[in-house]
Amino acid sequence: MIVWINGAFGAGKTTTAGELVDLIPNSTLYDPELIGAELRLLLPPKALDEVGDYQDLPIWRRLVVDTAAAMLTQLGGVLVVPMTLLRQEYRDEIFGGLAARRIPVRQVLLRPDETILRSRIASREERERPLSEANGTNGTNAAKAANGVSGANAASGATGASGPAGANGVGGVGGVTGRVLDAEGRGRWAYDHIEPYHAALEWLETDAFVVDNGPLDPRQTAHRIAEALRTGEAPVCEIVQTPEPTAETLAAGVLLFDDQDRVLLVDPTYKPGWEFPGGVVEPGEAPARAGMREVTEELGITLDRVPRLLVVDWEPPRPPGYGGLRLLFDGGRLDGAEAGRIRLPGEELRCWRFVGEREAAQLLPPNRYERLRWALRARERGVVLNLEAGVPVG
Repeated sequence: MIVWINGAFGAGKTTTAGELVDLIPNSTLYDPELIGAELRLLLPPKALDEVGDYQDLPIWRRLVVDTAAAMLTQLGGVLVVPMTLLRQEYRDEIFGGLAARRIPVRQVLLRPDETILRSRIASREERERPLSEANGTNGTNAAKAANGVSGANAASGATGASGPAGANGVGGVGGVTGRVLDAEGRGRWAYDHIEPYHAALEWLETDAFVVDNGPLDPRQTAHRIAEALRTGEAPVCEIVQTPEPTAETLAAGVLLFDDQDRVLLVDPTYKPGWEFPGGVVEPGEAPARAGMREVTEELGITLDRVPRLLVVDWEPPRPPGYGGLRLLFDGGRLDGAEAGRIRLPGEELRCWRFVGEREAAQLLPPNRYERLRWALRARERGVVLNLEAGVPVG
């Protein structure tokens, strides 16, 4: 199991996590910041310069999942993870990857009042400033000293901090670029991320067990979390366990339209980006019938006719993905009454909406958008298009 402690930069996640591992038997602290630090050594500077935060690197998100799975295989028990996740699509990708490995996640949100949060950031900045100056603005050492972290513990991830793009923003490295920040720079990083944190609260408070740790010290906060875990007050995040493919797959999606010819998209809980209703075709199953089955399972409605094929798209393998054939069908229009009967499986899909082509381009990953774009052209022309990697051929 994983206990994921989320919250704003400076909310006290790392210190709370350090206390929590003392309260949960057979638990280990796992700090994904260490993966970000390693990527600064592994990746070429050009790859790092393209992002301002190592969370934006797909390799970081993949390694967070793979490392957690490897640690649980090696150690068993519980991993306590102090890590800020403010982008819901990154939460979906990471938690969905863990669910695919049958690793349950209980998410806790530390939510002190903003006045207290700003006060803590300012106090920490004051503690670190003389240490930064004494160490020649070596922010990492200053942060360790200010938080009472020995070099051994900091290296092992037992407590402490590293880059401000990570769990608590008190470390010395800016984003993934390797530049060193002084105490003022680290404080500015934390302040700059208060607004994105507020913007994320709508989904965070729905997704996580919330603890107001403003009046609590780290030990008291850890006791509150431990009690919530024991009683089930902090529940397991309900995410469908979708095993990762081990070979090429055949998948069928169904496009459903409203009376304005907007297309229906769904927001999965287990992967980033929006999607069409649909899924993998089971062995021996007709693709169109698979699409109809998926519409019923995902939306709770039944199509009264077999949908017409619009596109066949060959998706090339891109490790770790295997690719395969992706088919899109025209499921026709839903009237207002039919749309009103839509019921989503909460552990798999978060919400749905009808969107125009322009909005779809903002919601869908590029490969899915290209597939949709050509499917709409095929629908207009009354033809079937053959695509390879989203490009018409033949």
